[in-house]
Amino acid sequence: MKIVRYQEGKRIHWGILEEKVVRQMKGDPFGQVMPASKTRNVEDVRLLSPCLPSKIVAVGLNYRDHAEEMKLVLPTEPLLFLKPSTSVVGPDEPIVYPASVDRVDYEAELAVVMGKLAKAVPVEKAADTILGYTCLNDVTARTLQAKDGQWTRSKGFDTFAPVGPWIETEIDPSHLEISGYLNGKRQQHSNTTQLIFNPLQLVSFISHIMTLLPGDVIATGTPSGIGPMAVGDRVDVVIEGIGALSNTIVSSEA
Repeated sequence: MKIVRYQEGKRIHWGILEEKVVRQMKGDPFGQVMPASKTRNVEDVRLLSPCLPSKIVAVGLNYRDHAEEMKLVLPTEPLLFLKPSTSVVGPDEPIVYPASVDRVDYEAELAVVMGKLAKAVPVEKAADTILGYTCLNDVTARTLQAKDGQWTRSKGFDTFAPVGPWIETEIDPSHLEISGYLNGKRQQHSNTTQLIFNPLQLVSFISHIMTLLPGDVIATGTPSGIGPMAVGDRVDVVIEGIGALSNTIVSSEA
């Protein structure tokens, strides 16, 4: 099942995507999913970010090929950082290139969307707390990341967390092809088999540190091939079994 958030006129709804038709949902997907009778063609509505997380818990250096690319030792525990809720945008929304930044990079990632409150969850029960999976671009001001030594500023700008286009609830995340495209050319290509810590391990590990709320997002890390973007570029995150998240880069002065 593909769960979407969409805007029709001034109203925002939850819905279920059925091929090219969006069926409105009663309530939200964090309780019992109740489809309504009202439908709309997907071309006639605006898809938004498929969730509104209170926080994005992101994982650094979680692909073996990316660690090799960066010439870094594999971590023995997940390396965590946070992206604020204000960094979230949806599919086809612009990524704003800050005037104060001289390099902005794309990072294609598989994202976990929580469906239930999770606190100190054991690995074997982690799947029960997950609503589904989506695409995420962990946009990064690369020079600031190196300058600061910690990552809050470099990854926390408004629009630096495109998420979408929907939440796929019926997927096995253990063997998914993941790619990142810049202006139609593939720059990143890997598989979730390369993850050092899988989604269930991450949910358990993080939930022993902080409580995860329904709608919260875990960004599971990026594979090798990261690189810079420029104003006017289009970037796509494509994940097998989910779909494609597309955004363009605009100037902060636009």
